[in-house]
Amino acid sequence: MGNITLNLKSVTDDLKEGVRLVAISKFHPAESILEAYQAGQRVFGESHVQELLVKQQELPSDIEWHFIGHLQTNKVKYIAPFISLIHAVDTPKLLREIDKQGQKNERVLHCLLELHIAAEETKYGFSHDELMAFLEDGEWRTMAHVSIDGLMCMATYTDDEEQIRGEFHLAKQIFDEVKERFFAEQPSFCELSMGMSHDYPIAMDEGSTLIRVGSKIFGERVYA
Repeated sequence: MGNITLNLKSVTDDLKEGVRLVAISKFHPAESILEAYQAGQRVFGESHVQELLVKQQELPSDIEWHFIGHLQTNKVKYIAPFISLIHAVDTPKLLREIDKQGQKNERVLHCLLELHIAAEETKYGFSHDELMAFLEDGEWRTMAHVSIDGLMCMATYTDDEEQIRGEFHLAKQIFDEVKERFFAEQPSFCELSMGMSHDYPIAMDEGSTLIRVGSKIFGERVYA
């Protein structure tokens, strides 16, 4: 068994019931992804469109590709034909473009709305108030080629586990509020994407359904 296979098993053995692993493969070569694939992993996350397009062509067709980075509106058209889930929809403008490209490709594109809960101002996403205002406005209800399946967030990058736990706890509270107010009749609104290599056990404790783990599986990233 290679290191990636062993690392993957270590993470999958940790998974709580109802939690899926997105193996974050950005900056790692196709051979590394293939090793994880051969060990049974099928869901992979990328954050650069050009890199994803190359890998999607090279690797097995049954891989479920998730886009986990900040997505520019002018790049949506390239991934719309095949993407399984877009994790980080952070503006109404981006959601409109996703709907437009879904229509062109005769697909419903599945998305998560990104919630900004971290202390760092540099992170993207809707604040709680912005999220509620956007959902109350209701424009998203007219988008026939978009399915809002849940929320995504990133905690502050810190060693303070109590701060991380508090942020994830808040995200779950907001998820529950949004579900009750806007998506109570939609079973597809069920995903809460939170937790990465350094904090995913806390995220699972606090209600995550998708954890995004990269370096713990593939090792440190190889930058081109």
